[in-house]
Amino acid sequence: MMAHERHRSASPDEWKMAGQIVRVLFPLFVLVLTLCLVPGIPGSAAAEKPALKWGGDTEGGAPFMFADPADPDMLIGFEVEIVEQIADYLGMRAEFVQNGWDNLIPGLQRHLYDISINGLEITPEHKQEVNFSIPYYRTFLQLSVRRDEKGITSLEDCTDKVVGTLKQSYAYFTLVDAGVKDIRTYEDEINAYTDLQNGRLDATLFDAPIAIYYAGFNPEIKFVGGPIGEMEYGIALRKEDTELLRKINEAVVHLRDSGELRRIYDRWNLWSPVMADLFQDFSPAKEAPSRFQEWAEHQKPEFTLALRLKRYAGFLPILGRAAVVTMEVSLAAMALAIVLGLFLAMTRIFGPSLLSHLAVLYIEFIRGTPVLIQLFFIFYGLPHIGIKLSPFVAGVLGLGLNYAAYEAENYRAGLLSVPRLQMEGALALGMSRWEALRHVVLPQAIRVSLPPVTNDFISLLKDSSLVSVITMVDLTKAYGQLATTYYDYFGTGILVAIIYLLLGLPFVRLARWTERRMAVAVHGGATPGGTGRNGKYSLGRKPASY
Repeated sequence: MMAHERHRSASPDEWKMAGQIVRVLFPLFVLVLTLCLVPGIPGSAAAEKPALKWGGDTEGGAPFMFADPADPDMLIGFEVEIVEQIADYLGMRAEFVQNGWDNLIPGLQRHLYDISINGLEITPEHKQEVNFSIPYYRTFLQLSVRRDEKGITSLEDCTDKVVGTLKQSYAYFTLVDAGVKDIRTYEDEINAYTDLQNGRLDATLFDAPIAIYYAGFNPEIKFVGGPIGEMEYGIALRKEDTELLRKINEAVVHLRDSGELRRIYDRWNLWSPVMADLFQDFSPAKEAPSRFQEWAEHQKPEFTLALRLKRYAGFLPILGRAAVVTMEVSLAAMALAIVLGLFLAMTRIFGPSLLSHLAVLYIEFIRGTPVLIQLFFIFYGLPHIGIKLSPFVAGVLGLGLNYAAYEAENYRAGLLSVPRLQMEGALALGMSRWEALRHVVLPQAIRVSLPPVTNDFISLLKDSSLVSVITMVDLTKAYGQLATTYYDYFGTGILVAIIYLLLGLPFVRLARWTERRMAVAVHGGATPGGTGRNGKYSLGRKPASY
């Protein structure tokens, strides 16, 4: 019978083999893990000013923060300008840290950055978790419908309609309080307005700045009703950072009183009566809405193929950097998964009963829980017990530990496919059990396991997109950022899909070449590839002695 079904007590030979497995594979595991944990080499030039790290989500879009359509490497937005002005007032330099909008407050609590600013509404729920600066902006909600819609003129008309908004936002809770029965939540506003235009939604409810920038230029969408509710944006800080909160408030007051905030809002066409009331400034505009006009110019349709190809060529540096991140995470995670997976498989089959059952427990637990939950636990959960990992290390560990469970099953299948006569023959030739395993059984098992392992690497390459939830900008995240800025999910999506394909193909070719190199043709009898006389793999059970 198979190893995990054998007697409870382990023989001295089994413990000896288990020790040999550990001595060989554990150093490899430690080496891979160490390479993942090595910190990056800091720059040679010391920063002239201390960094004020601030968290935001570039997929939040205009006018908050987004890639400059004229230069995708440049981050622009009215909140970007506010942070830069605050940092300058404090004698610091602003350093941006990308994070998903849902995770901005958890990332702040995890000390990924010092402050967070991204249209964060000052609500009682948020104030329970973090401190807020004094408001730097006040606005309201705006209801939008299709141009030909006649039945919706106010929020009261939406109770039996399908309405879209951002999840867990002030707009969402406003819809809940209004009794709207079918609320569709979105990660970003552009998809909500696209669904409204395509008839999937009856209405949308968003902050007025979002509505102005994403619906105001769309001839298929119109605003209905007056301002709904009122909200204020603030800069979020950790509860314990009271001194930094004092300095941030001092900077906001300075920018307000000096008129700098007003000039920023004028440039982005965000000054409104509610802002005039908040700042008690009812004077005419101090600057032309230059940034708003640039955005309006960007909304003009481009139909020429040459212009689109030029735009896509401009995406390549950004997508190239994101592809490097994807490959670094994928290769490191797969190396960890291969080493740990082989260790688990050999422990499960050849190790003593206790270790075998522990390996089974690990494999079943990891395979039975979502990898996204595991990533969140490693990155946001472990800091609660004092274990703080960088985004790269957390991503590699999360994916590597998850895929190790699947690799263990691949290797187990490979080991069980080698006929037991191979082991018996090796023992008869005077080899020890460990030598027979290392030189006869394992090479054949690895060859059999190679195709599914290659397939798993391709899957891991695609699953690496999950690291975007822990602040890393991989290919998928870069795709979302560019598509949100340019309203182009189609062409940009094809370009990103081709890059993923090009990243994976060399490894498929490498695996096939390795299979051919490891293949040995034997006339008659069992082949080193694990085939019997009839040319098929033997999947028979192994006796306890195997």
